[in-house]
Amino acid sequence: MAHKIGVVGDRDSILPFKILGFSVFASSTPADARETIDRLAGEKYGIIYLTEALAAEIPDTIKRYDAMLTPAIILIPNHKGSLGIGKNRIQDNVEKAVGQNIL
Repeated sequence: MAHKIGVVGDRDSILPFKILGFSVFASSTPADARETIDRLAGEKYGIIYLTEALAAEIPDTIKRYDAMLTPAIILIPNHKGSLGIGKNRIQDNVEKAVGQNIL
């Protein structure tokens, strides 16, 4: 069974993902993003792409799902550019898995 992929963030940043066949969910507030992520997790989404700008405002929600196998929450830059948060998360996860920063 293939997992569904969702994208959560501001409208301008996520609309292009619709072309790729992903489900897109515009969220303009941290509360709305939190609610959307919880709903998607309950609907068996395997991957949720989330803009870094919104992720920075809901670190508690991100941390809660980091402890679970699914959904995987992957941070992406918004249309204004990267905050570096997604790259830092990848570096931290690689360092945890390998024991050192190889990136």
